[in-house]
Amino acid sequence: MTKSLKERLEERFPNQTKMSVVDFLKDNELQKLEKLKDKKTIYIDMDNVIVDFKSAFKHYDEDFLNRTDNKDEIDGIFSKMEPIKGAITAVKLLSNLFNVFILSTAPWENPSAWSDKLLWIKKHLPKVAYKRLILTHHKNLNVGDYLIDDRIFNGVLGFNGEHIHFGTDQFPNWKSVTNYILIKEKIKHNS
Repeated sequence: MTKSLKERLEERFPNQTKMSVVDFLKDNELQKLEKLKDKKTIYIDMDNVIVDFKSAFKHYDEDFLNRTDNKDEIDGIFSKMEPIKGAITAVKLLSNLFNVFILSTAPWENPSAWSDKLLWIKKHLPKVAYKRLILTHHKNLNVGDYLIDDRIFNGVLGFNGEHIHFGTDQFPNWKSVTNYILIKEKIKHNS
C-alpha cells in the first residue's frame, strides 16, 4: 500500500513530533499535494497560444509599429492582448482534469512584460491559474506530461513530455488540442 505524504514526511523527519509535521504542512495542504501527484501535468504557453499577440497592435499607431523591430519589447504591449478564441474555456476545462500551469517566456529586454503577463493571468484566469504562472527561458527544466506551445524555442525541444505544437495543421485551435488530450487520456467529455 502506498504511503500518504504525511506518513512519508513523518518517516523523513523522525525527530519531529507529529504535531510539528502537521503544522509544517496543514492537513488541507497535504490533501492538495496528494491530489496533485495523482494528476498529469500540462504546461501551456501564453503568447499565440492563450494570448493573441497581434491583438495588441490596434492600440498603437501604425507608423510606430512599422518603426519597431521587436514588437515584444514595446513597453506595456503584453497588457493589451486579448485571449485567443476558445483558450479560456479550454484552460478551465483542462484545469479541472489535470495540473495546469502557464509556462511562458518574457522578453529579457522588456521588464514590463514580466508583470504584464501576471496581470493578464489575474484578469483572464484568476482562479484557474492562481500561483500557476511560471516565467522562464528554459522550459525544458519543467517536468510534466504535455507542453502546449506554438514554438520550439526556449527549451521546448528538450521538454521531457509531449510537445503539442499549437497552430500547426495537427493542432490548429483549442478544440483540436483538447480533443487530442481527452482522447489520448481516455477521458469522456462533451465538447
